[in-house]
Amino acid sequence: MLSMAFNTTRSIIIERGAATRLATQVLDLGASSVLLVTDAGVMAAGLLEPVLSGFAAAGVPVQVFAEVLADPPEAVILAAVEAGRACGADCVVGFGGGSSLDAAKLAALLLRGGEELAQIYGINQSKGARLPLILVPTTAGTGSEVTAVSVVTTGAGKKNVVISPSLLPDLAVLDAELTLGLPAHITAATGIDAMVHAVEAYTSRHLKNPLSDCLAKDALRLLCGSLHQACHEGADLVARENMLLGACLAGMAFANSPVAAVHALAYPIGARFHVPHGVSNALVLGAVMRFNLEAAAPLYAQLAEIVLPNETGSELQRARALADYLGGLAGELQLPTRLRDVGIGEADIQALAEDAMKQARLLGNNPRTVSQADVLAIYREVL
Repeated sequence: MLSMAFNTTRSIIIERGAATRLATQVLDLGASSVLLVTDAGVMAAGLLEPVLSGFAAAGVPVQVFAEVLADPPEAVILAAVEAGRACGADCVVGFGGGSSLDAAKLAALLLRGGEELAQIYGINQSKGARLPLILVPTTAGTGSEVTAVSVVTTGAGKKNVVISPSLLPDLAVLDAELTLGLPAHITAATGIDAMVHAVEAYTSRHLKNPLSDCLAKDALRLLCGSLHQACHEGADLVARENMLLGACLAGMAFANSPVAAVHALAYPIGARFHVPHGVSNALVLGAVMRFNLEAAAPLYAQLAEIVLPNETGSELQRARALADYLGGLAGELQLPTRLRDVGIGEADIQALAEDAMKQARLLGNNPRTVSQADVLAIYREVL
């Protein structure tokens, strides 16, 4: 008997130019004062100018908090909360990449619920309500706009998570026009990140479900069909829309069928060496998939029918071809391909492996059991 639960964002708008009408969405939620959480790069790119003009025209006051960093540390989250308190915000808008969206989720939760950040790490530790929340991604990668997860850097080489249904926003706005200015290397890294979400959701050992499977496969169709075009022809709005929708679908998939060893090994790379999350995933993706072949070959072969429809051979051969293809995307798209390319050497591998083994929640989802010796071997394979 099938027994499952599936949760996602209650409302999603997919429309070009929709971000310019955020003021209307805020008012529809019954709010009147906004904390807008973003980062300096979004500000510098001018993406917020039409949005802020819309708020001004509607008479809705906005406090912009633009101090979010990649893999945001606790101090950034707490500073965003203080900014929200200072302006009396009764609504939070997250606008940017995954780090900004994650920070906005936690700000909305902590501003309303009265809890302390340190108290709510883990699964369903938060018991409070949150402020009305709208999330607007400007990259096509994390799928944070449809996940109940926020990742926080809590020390050197360490990340922690808050997982709670309260983190799912009231509204996600997918406006592909916001992604037109993304540089090719960011488009590539975030796109590969989204692909990893789809692949790991489809092969997750625990909580695998038919809804996530369908979403993961459609996500891969969209992402693989548009990634190269979006990187090489960045003004192609159709390709940008496909990437944004693909990332969203992959986010829904992995939010309900969790990611595994690729993310477990990527997290320490990002936390210790400040490597962008998509690049960290790309560095270990092929090696982890090859390690998983003995357990996941049938599922990988099914995904190969989508990504490599002309591939022939046995199930194992098609699965290996998928691992090699996805693992080679970083090189094709001019991202770093070896750990040494991002400043990681043999002397760092032991600490990375120890950190990765602490990601028991993720490693438990992997289709093949992973030991510390396995993690060391995978890191050395891509050194």
